[in-house]
Amino acid sequence: MALSDADVQKQIKHMMAFIEQEANEKAEEIDAKAEEEFNIEKGRLVQQQRLKIMEYYEKKEKQVELQKKIQSSNMLNQARLKALKVREDHVRNVLEEARKRLGEITHNPAQYREILQLLIIQGLYQLTELNITLRVRQVDLSLVESLIDNIQQQYKQKTKKDVVLKIDSDNFLPTESCGGVELLASKGRIKISNTLETRLELIAQQLIPEIRSALFGHNSNRKFND
Repeated sequence: MALSDADVQKQIKHMMAFIEQEANEKAEEIDAKAEEEFNIEKGRLVQQQRLKIMEYYEKKEKQVELQKKIQSSNMLNQARLKALKVREDHVRNVLEEARKRLGEITHNPAQYREILQLLIIQGLYQLTELNITLRVRQVDLSLVESLIDNIQQQYKQKTKKDVVLKIDSDNFLPTESCGGVELLASKGRIKISNTLETRLELIAQQLIPEIRSALFGHNSNRKFND
């Protein structure tokens, strides 16, 4: 039977409603899937950015901690250096005080005369030369002149050799020197310094570890004692 126009319209409306329903369902399905994918992607991006932020701040915290350690180490080193400087200054003050007291030896003429003679004789034994020039303080010139004959005799008795001593009257030890003598041979190419300052310095190099221990106590962390 042929369908009437009303039936045809009814069938068309039914088909259109079905198609529309299918389209709506499909659209809802697409929207739901898009929403799900959006939420997944959003969650992934949020997590990714969260991890980046956490990593950034972890790195910052490590940098801050490292900076604190560096600053703490620098401050500790500076404090140690200051302490060491104070200690070394104290040691130098002790040595300077010793130097001042050393200069007082010359205030005792008999004692200084004996010391000066021993310093010259010791230098002669070290040089083993037969022509020696003595360099002394100008203030000690007459004292040394009075010692030369006796020194030459003592040297000959000990070595069976004659030694000729002369004083350098053109060049003297500095006036601020504590005293002592310099011995020169071979036209000044060989020199032995037996001034009181030189002897103090030699002794100080040996005694500085003991001085440090006496002033500050034993340091178990010190590897070297110079």
